[in-house]
Amino acid sequence: MDLEPYRGELVAYCYRMVGSFHEAEDLVQETMSRAWKARDRYDPTRASTRTWLYRIATNVCLTALEGRARRPLPSGLGAPSDDPGAPLTPAFDVPWLQPFPDARFDTGTRADMRLALVAAMQILPPRQRAVLVLREVLEFSAAEVAAQLGTTVPAVNSALQRARAALAEASEADEVTEPDDPKVRAAIGRYVRAFEAADVPALVRLLTDDAVLEMPPVPLWYRGSHDYGLFMRRVFDMRGTGWSVRRLTANGQPALAAYAPEPGGGHRLHTLQVLTITGGRVARNVVFADPAVFEAFDLPQRISSDEFDQRR
Repeated sequence: MDLEPYRGELVAYCYRMVGSFHEAEDLVQETMSRAWKARDRYDPTRASTRTWLYRIATNVCLTALEGRARRPLPSGLGAPSDDPGAPLTPAFDVPWLQPFPDARFDTGTRADMRLALVAAMQILPPRQRAVLVLREVLEFSAAEVAAQLGTTVPAVNSALQRARAALAEASEADEVTEPDDPKVRAAIGRYVRAFEAADVPALVRLLTDDAVLEMPPVPLWYRGSHDYGLFMRRVFDMRGTGWSVRRLTANGQPALAAYAPEPGGGHRLHTLQVLTITGGRVARNVVFADPAVFEAFDLPQRISSDEFDQRR
């Protein structure tokens, strides 16, 4: 029994369930371990290997989520700040939502991994979350999901209706764009050039009027290009100019690893930024400063002066 071909899609599934890439990897490892131990009891006439694995993974995730608070983004906890100079105090007691490193697994999905959508999913009770992903994203039948959850088809259909309604109220109707879309790549290129030059007016021109900036683990967030620009001016005043940016993707969205200049030369990893592009402009930027996030993306902590010159 070869279980490895299913690892990537199972990690993506567990990530949608728990909102943490590292935890998703651990839960999939637990799933694989349970499946291997139970392989002699597996009956291929009753379910495919994939369906069987998802049943195990669902039970593992539901157990892990018992009594646990959801993983939010700052925008899911309260109103935006109107003070671009507010203290940047991390809230390490909050289990923040984390991004998904696309390069680690070829999940074959895009839109259903969007950061805003995964954040919205976290408001659902865990069993509704499982029903939604299994039915809507992975396209298991209602009967298969009922068997995976140990319930009935009517109960699955009812849970799906409630999940859809809750998600419609919570999720934002962001335009779905792909990172390799030429217009998106052009918009990101303009943003990178303005960011590396610490050109705040140019950055503001690239934002939608109601652009959102949030920075977990700092619970602050801002809405509007004006406050976004004021905050970025503060960042450049604090950290200097001459930044270096590395492009990548996360959650099927364009992302940037931003490296701040160091006084002695070279650049040190500062943040990972996941952007939403709408109509050729930046509508949302979720800025992560958690070292665990950097680790998941295999990002180098430092870029030497020589590497910086080569990148230019």
